[in-house]
Amino acid sequence: MYTLVWTPAFTRAAEKFAQRHPDLRVKLAAVLRDLESDPFQPHLKYHPLRDKLKGFQAVSVTYSHRIILTIESTEQKVVLLDIGSHDEMYR
Repeated sequence: MYTLVWTPAFTRAAEKFAQRHPDLRVKLAAVLRDLESDPFQPHLKYHPLRDKLKGFQAVSVTYSHRIILTIESTEQKVVLLDIGSHDEMYR
């Protein structure tokens, strides 16, 4: 089991995300639960990022929405950094 660490930036972004996409609140909650149990589950589509986001990873909330995070495997922590649309995240 992993511990989710909500950064202040992620908390603000998640609140805005939930306001803009009330239909995705249940899906987001499910993704966060799955991250807590195992962030490497295939349906989360975990992948490392490149270019200016090198060193970070992302998982999918939906086809067009992502969560950017880092995983500290030795401490079993998932540090949540940002959430938003694919285009917002990878600009």
